[in-house]
Formats: sequence, structure tokens, C-alpha cells
Amino acid sequence: MDIGLVLQTDPPASTVVDLMVRAEGLGFGYGWTFDSHVLWQEPFVIYSRILERTSRLVVGPMVTNPGTRDWTVLASLFATLDDMFGPRTICGIGRGDSAMRVQGRPPTTLARLEASIEVIRGLTAGRAVDLGGTEVRIPWVREGAQAVPVWVAGYGPKALALAGRCADGFVLQLADPYLVEWTIKTVRAAAADAGRDPDAITMCVAAPAYVTDDLAHARDQTRWFGGMVGNHVADLVTRYGETSAAVPAELTGYIKGRAGYDYSHHGRAGNRSTDFVPDEVVDRFCLLGPPAAQRERLAELAALGVDQFAIYAMHDDREATIEAYGAEVIGRV
Repeated sequence: MDIGLVLQTDPPASTVVDLMVRAEGLGFGYGWTFDSHVLWQEPFVIYSRILERTSRLVVGPMVTNPGTRDWTVLASLFATLDDMFGPRTICGIGRGDSAMRVQGRPPTTLARLEASIEVIRGLTAGRAVDLGGTEVRIPWVREGAQAVPVWVAGYGPKALALAGRCADGFVLQLADPYLVEWTIKTVRAAAADAGRDPDAITMCVAAPAYVTDDLAHARDQTRWFGGMVGNHVADLVTRYGETSAAVPAELTGYIKGRAGYDYSHHGRAGNRSTDFVPDEVVDRFCLLGPPAAQRERLAELAALGVDQFAIYAMHDDREATIEAYGAEVIGRV
């Protein structure tokens, strides 16, 4: 199993770069960041600094979206970084939550998301693509260049079907084994229906990890994550209802007490609009506890088909957790 690190691009950017460099030294294989350019600093500028100071770390957004980012600009960004530093970028992409909603705009449609994937993949490989009847190709992309891998994030049945149909990887932003199993099976079934090899899709789980013996404190520091996930799945409840065979209750049932969401504290400990999240959900969605407990949950996830676990390091002891993973987790998983 690969281990990734997910950071928010809070200033100063030098701290983000230093943490990613340290993560590579500890054995992390992927360096991800949020991509919400109003709430945080511009990540693609920071990626160039990370790539310059590392040699094998793969970097990219978790996740970007085709609403705030022009598709051709995204392709050019990835192609430029790969041309400068070798093929070490990855495109995590979704409908766009915080990046869109903080501007008062709804997330983009799945149809637009699917169309953008083919454009980004084609342009980064130097191929011509059709954009509304106009053929477009990036002329400076070198012959034989690799298409940037595109990993799709989502929760609902239609997003999972899209991932199985066209994505190189799938990102699930929670670590509940029951929901991990359900989503992976759904994505793989969609891949098989599309005539693809289901095993060719990389499965990534992203969630907070907190290495500690103080579970009560760890829960308080990571409760924000249940609120963030609840903000994503609220649309599913609106679409499918509170009880539906299409979406497990384990994913949507806990958001009944949700009374809104404060984007000014998005992805941060202490977000008061996430107080409705019960301890049971925090324990299911996150990895909390000493190194042995971390390894046990990771082994369970690996047995379900997870290829990468990406740590959301957004709490008051992120450096210690990163170091603990390097010393006592990564070498054993």
C-alpha cells in the first residue's frame, strides 16, 4: 500500500514544501493538497517548488474541478510540470465543493466532469481533442509523453459509475471499511460493465490520521472531517432521500443534525458547524490511535482492495503523526 500526505496550502508556502520534502524522506509516495484557490494559496505554484526539492514524490490536487479551472489550463499545468520534472504529477478531480460553493456557485455536473477528463488526459499526452467543434492540441508536449493519471473523487452511485467507466483511479474521502468495500465493488462493477479491467483502477482512501493514545482529543481534532463529508453527501440525501437503496445509510444517516456549514473553517479543527458529528462516525471515518491501531486498520483496508491511504494532516499534531507514520507504519504496510 502506498501512503500519501494531504495538506492545505496555508501560508507560508515554504512550510508546505518543507513538510512534503520531509514526507518523501520518511517513505511517503504521494504529496496531495486541497485545491480551493479562494480559501488557500494557489497549489500549482507550490507544486513546482515541491517537485524541485524531491526526486520521486508524485504530487497533485485532492481534488481540482472543471468548474473553477479551465480544462486546457489544467492540462497545460500538468504537462508543464511533467516536462520540467518528469512524469510526477497526478490529477485528482471531482465536481468541486468548497472551490465552487465559496463563490456562491453549485458544483459542476458529472457530465461536465466526465468530458473534462478526456480533454485533460488527451492534451497531456500530446493528442488533439475536440472542444465544442474546435480541434485543440498542445504543440509543445513531447512525443511519447504520458497522459497525466486522472483519479475521480465521489460518493454517489453516478459518480462511482463515472469512475469505473473512465478514471485511472478512484478517491474515497473516508476510511469506513463498510463504505470502502461498497464503493470499491461499485466502481469495479462499473468498470467491468464498460469493458475495462476493474483491477486497473487504483483505489485511494483519504482521511485524517492522528497517532495518539488520547482518543477523545483525537476525535475532537478530526470531527471536522465528518462535517466535510456530510457537506458532500447532503446533495445525495436531497437527490435520493434519507432512506434509499442507492446509498447506504452508513454514509448519509448521521447528517440529520446538520444545520449548515461554515466554509471559513472548511477542513479545520474547531469548525463549530461540525459539532453534530458523533464520535462513532469519527471513529469509522478516520484512523485514530497508536501505531498498532493504524496498522490494523490499514491492513483491513488493503484486504478490501485499497492501493493507497492518503493522510489528511489537519490537526494540532500533524508533524508528530507524519513522523510516526514514517517510523512505525509505512515500513510495515
